[in-house]
Amino acid sequence: MVRATAGHQRLMEASLGRAAYCDAEVFADERERAFATSWVCIGRSDSVGPRPGSYRLVEVAGERVLIVRDSSGSLGAFANRCMHRGTELVDSTAPIAESACFETVIRCPYHFWAYGFDGSLRASPWVDDIDPFEFGLRRFSLGQWGGFTFVRLAGDGPELIDDLGTVAARVSRYPLDQLLVGRTVTYDVAANWKVIAENYNECYHCGPVHPELCDLVPAFRVRGGAALDWESGIPHREGADTYTMSGTSARESFPGLTDAERRNHFGELVYPNLMMSLSRDHVAAFVLRPLAADRTRIECLLLFHPDACAEAAFDPSDAFDFWHMVNLQDWSICERVQRGMASRTFDHGWYAPMEDPSLDIRRWWTAKMSSP
Repeated sequence: MVRATAGHQRLMEASLGRAAYCDAEVFADERERAFATSWVCIGRSDSVGPRPGSYRLVEVAGERVLIVRDSSGSLGAFANRCMHRGTELVDSTAPIAESACFETVIRCPYHFWAYGFDGSLRASPWVDDIDPFEFGLRRFSLGQWGGFTFVRLAGDGPELIDDLGTVAARVSRYPLDQLLVGRTVTYDVAANWKVIAENYNECYHCGPVHPELCDLVPAFRVRGGAALDWESGIPHREGADTYTMSGTSARESFPGLTDAERRNHFGELVYPNLMMSLSRDHVAAFVLRPLAADRTRIECLLLFHPDACAEAAFDPSDAFDFWHMVNLQDWSICERVQRGMASRTFDHGWYAPMEDPSLDIRRWWTAKMSSP
């Protein structure tokens, strides 16, 4: 630790070391220790179609996971391999339509073994006396909350609601499970996922990086964001009440919000990979998908109330244009951080006193990486 400046009595603390952000071996290790043992968000639950047999292929910690809707309407998560010889059930190299749906069974293309939408073995041609339970598809834990789907590869661990901790209570008045995707955009960012999460979790950078955002939320400029009260929400400038280019919107506020939630902006980070920014009329959700030590894919989902989406004049562009501008600013500076970390002179960084929230990633990550 070192002292910040003569004017600060708080200590600066060292960030994670260079290897945590740059090393391919550490990235592979954290996939197993941090991501495979955690509830990882894979996106919205309605990204899988409503028909039985509708499916989506996702990657979690390097594992290709098949998300399938069964005949009861429930979702299941399965390893994308046949139990006979390990053949991929769905070709991971081919594009998959958003409306992808198995017809009657999940059929292996190699020897035509077939599985039900619940993962049970239904057919093994010319091979008798096979235990359908032993040879059913390997299932992973799947949980749903707030309209999002989460998958955990590890067989044991806390329930999803327990893992969410106090986040669920803090956002309970937002109708997250009802919201619909009004606009989505995917970014490939040349930066480690922890750089992106840390950047999201502090506003010391807001003044230098986000002039338009600070015009909307002047509090972000005050003392480098040191006095922000995220528990109570961050107020907008006079006359503004949401994150759009104008700071206003004709859309109705979500029903049931408190006065503070209608006036202020709130943010949450659900470790390891879901970031949410909550306005009175929409929610911007960011799902991080680490691809390499220095590359992250980010899906940005703008979520709106169904009543707003049903209006003939519904147009999410005011929110999208604002968020897209802020996102590009964030991703650009994160990439510059990543390139700077590649310097042979970089050992670790420092957290300034107003960056205390950024330390959360260090604490969460260190606990995960030190577990057996």
